[in-house]
Amino acid sequence: MIKKILILFISAIPFISCNNGPKKNDCGTAWIGGKIVNPKLDYVVISHNRNVIDTIPLQQDDTFLYKVENADAGIYFLTHFEYQALFVEPGDSILAYVNTIEFDESLTYTGKGAEKNNFLMDLYLLNEQLDDKMPGFYNLSPKDFELKMDSVVATRNELFEEFNKKTTTSKKYKEVAKVAIDYGIYSKKELYITANSKKMLYDESIEIPADFYDFRKHIDYGNEALRNYYPYFRYLGYYLDNLAFDKYKSEQAFDRFSYRHNLHKIQLIDSLITNDSLKNNLMRSSVIRYLLNGENAEEEQKILDTFKGLDNNPADIREVEELALATMKLAPGNSVPNVMLLTTDNTLKDLHSILKKPTVLFFWSDQSVKQYKKIHARAAELREKYPEYDFIGINVDNHFKKWLRIVSTSGYKTSYEFQFDNFDDAEMKLLVNSPNKSMIVDKEGVILDGNTNIFSMAIEEQLLGYLNQ
Repeated sequence: MIKKILILFISAIPFISCNNGPKKNDCGTAWIGGKIVNPKLDYVVISHNRNVIDTIPLQQDDTFLYKVENADAGIYFLTHFEYQALFVEPGDSILAYVNTIEFDESLTYTGKGAEKNNFLMDLYLLNEQLDDKMPGFYNLSPKDFELKMDSVVATRNELFEEFNKKTTTSKKYKEVAKVAIDYGIYSKKELYITANSKKMLYDESIEIPADFYDFRKHIDYGNEALRNYYPYFRYLGYYLDNLAFDKYKSEQAFDRFSYRHNLHKIQLIDSLITNDSLKNNLMRSSVIRYLLNGENAEEEQKILDTFKGLDNNPADIREVEELALATMKLAPGNSVPNVMLLTTDNTLKDLHSILKKPTVLFFWSDQSVKQYKKIHARAAELREKYPEYDFIGINVDNHFKKWLRIVSTSGYKTSYEFQFDNFDDAEMKLLVNSPNKSMIVDKEGVILDGNTNIFSMAIEEQLLGYLNQ
């Protein structure tokens, strides 16, 4: 049935004739459309080069279709709750089919230009599968690890050669596919270096030979066309993390979230990255991650000041300043923002009014059944071990009846369950940026830790430590 809908949908795309241009299919227009199964929103967003091109409403049958005028050949992003990259060129008419229950695994393309995107998707999924195996590879010797990665690269290059025999693609596409292969493996090598660096804390690190780093000779420090393509962008992040650690490894253990690490990192970005937009994007990403995990307002202000002196994008500076203001308010010693909450009786209460003793706040969404079951089980475990604390779950969705049904059918105690009255407002004030984020406050609402992980072993040490203060 789905295939029939897509076939009918393809026939609805106007006939595109580009033979009058200087080259065949060089008409400057492309079409992007498709079908979203189990949609979570009523629209999709198409973007390119960090700019939103348009927001397209879904039709009643959950399909969408959009004409890209003056299409610039390169990486575009299709976003519907999650996002995925696709390669678009003038003359393409690409239709995406995706089931949001398994977004990446179900995403396939049909239409003109589909083959090249299905191949990129295959590479992406292969890389995801390799990610799952990586922890077991970190204990290999540098030589054995390189042999393992060389084998992976050879297999993927063979797949690419076979693909090129069957499909005619542009030089620009071939460059993108090669980046997906090469930088995907470069990332794994940087992560091996990172894993070894972390072992220094336990005196278990080993000497990595100089020739292991030869792959770094091929790094492009300023590719404009690929500046938002995750294999390339993600690799640069890992690489710069390792360079940053080199600056302080004789004084402190590897800590990607520390002030010292991030100060070195943004300075390295400024000195090494040759493309301004890429430089700004990398700095913005690094500073945002630091602020979301920061716990020292003074150091956060120093990072912000350094960032403002290096980034030349006013929009980035405004965004990061707003975030910094919010994160500094969540530093220990400040009062937790008094956001409004809904009770299971559909009445409003402010956050401060429900605090009766020291409390751990945790957050959950009905978008992930596995996550909310897991986090409630962890809260129940900690509640039994530490009865001196309350453990309060706050739902971040805006479907009251669905939330209430989950609380009821799951047997969660209603006195511990609340829902944000205004998620957008509360999200910015409490910075709910991770499904595992938790906050620890005292009975007066004073923040003890504004950003902890309820699943970490460290939280138990924290809970004991606060009781003994």
